[in-house]
Amino acid sequence: MAISDPCPCGRPQPYTTCCARFHAGEAAPDAEALMRSRYSAYVLQLPDYLLGSWHPDTRPESLSLDEPAGQRTRWLGLTVHEHITTGPDHAQVRFTARYRIGGGSAVKMQEHSRFVRVDGRWFYLDALP
Repeated sequence: MAISDPCPCGRPQPYTTCCARFHAGEAAPDAEALMRSRYSAYVLQLPDYLLGSWHPDTRPESLSLDEPAGQRTRWLGLTVHEHITTGPDHAQVRFTARYRIGGGSAVKMQEHSRFVRVDGRWFYLDALP
């Protein structure tokens, strides 16, 4: 990405001063910032970051973002509806991510995610049913 490109997470900042710093190793200050950086990591296809920001208790062994020809996922936007602190080291974020696969119709993925902070770093835990 170019220095002045907007951040995929939807905040009105360039990527380099928004999610790039978390992708480079800086700890996200809160669960919403981590969730936004994870969305940006999907957009930018950064599976190592996604796995590294996923809590070890719920993280899959591997994560492939490879897509069959013609089935490329195009991320269309993110809306954060709510960020709730549920304890000193626990939080939840409710959001909608929009995407399109190949030439298909746009899809809205809604999720209510749980996050936990361990040793000063936030991690994605799981999604509530």
